[in-house]
Amino acid sequence: MATFIIEHLDCKLWKWCLIEYKHISKIVGKGKLLFTNIKNKQLGKYGKRNSKSISELNLKNACILDPDAKKTLSPEEAKKFKYFIFGGILGDYPPKKRTKKELTKKLNFTARNIGKKQFSTDNAVAVVKEILKGKKLKDLKFKKKIEIQLGKYDSVILPYRYLLIKNKPLISKELVEYLKRRKEF
Repeated sequence: MATFIIEHLDCKLWKWCLIEYKHISKIVGKGKLLFTNIKNKQLGKYGKRNSKSISELNLKNACILDPDAKKTLSPEEAKKFKYFIFGGILGDYPPKKRTKKELTKKLNFTARNIGKKQFSTDNAVAVVKEILKGKKLKDLKFKKKIEIQLGKYDSVILPYRYLLIKNKPLISKELVEYLKRRKEF
């Protein structure tokens, strides 16, 4: 059984991150999720929590998911890993390659990509979960950029890659509601 680790890399726990982290917990289950590098006790409701950084945990058999990694994660290889590490980062557009800078270059773990496009953290986790079930990346369907209608005349475009489930992008309903209530972008 693989453990999904979110190494929180932002300076604080933004509301957007919390919503994604809750969604990840629903996707993989609380027992398979570990949040690292964060002191926020609230996250204990959604998975295990450790205030130490991943670099201090002495893990073996771990894989960092990095869009800049040279090799793509395959189902055969995925089954060999015990831990999958994701950067808990509010993504910038265009991407700044923070996963590479803050995780891959600093840690001595295998790095794999799930395509070169930037995912939201919850979607990256969902894709790895599908790969662990035996699906190849090329057999999964995605949508690049989604538009969320905020009001009659307003919308926001999220420039990330989303896994399609039954032809609909995987996005938390709570996140959509949060975006609709938000006053500025």
